[in-house]
Amino acid sequence: MKQDIQTIADIKILVDQFYGTVRQDSLLGPIFQERIQDRWAQHLEKMYRFWQTILLDEHTYFGSPFPPHIPLPIEAKHFDHWLLLFEATVDRLYKGEKAEEAKWRAQKMAQMFQFKKEYFNTNPKKKPLL
Repeated sequence: MKQDIQTIADIKILVDQFYGTVRQDSLLGPIFQERIQDRWAQHLEKMYRFWQTILLDEHTYFGSPFPPHIPLPIEAKHFDHWLLLFEATVDRLYKGEKAEEAKWRAQKMAQMFQFKKEYFNTNPKKKPLL
């Protein structure tokens, strides 16, 4: 029986499983690999803190998640695929209120990042607020 996301250990399992899938994915894997290269441990640690802050209300992430995405060669299909992989990972591992919240927050984040990415692509002289 699946449990809900409750602890940082649960967050780490989710993040590790998700990014394990992303790294093997033919659409997203090369983009992540080019950007992250050999810094996967640092990236995963940052993602643990990000999701811990969002889902567990334990404020361990301090940063601006969008700006690193501005230069990436990504568009709507990438965000849609990222969301599909994320939701599938959550559904495979967890069930409950926090699992549903994780998927909802990922949906909203993907929408916002996509809108912001489109804006900065059409307005290249604009700078994001950090």
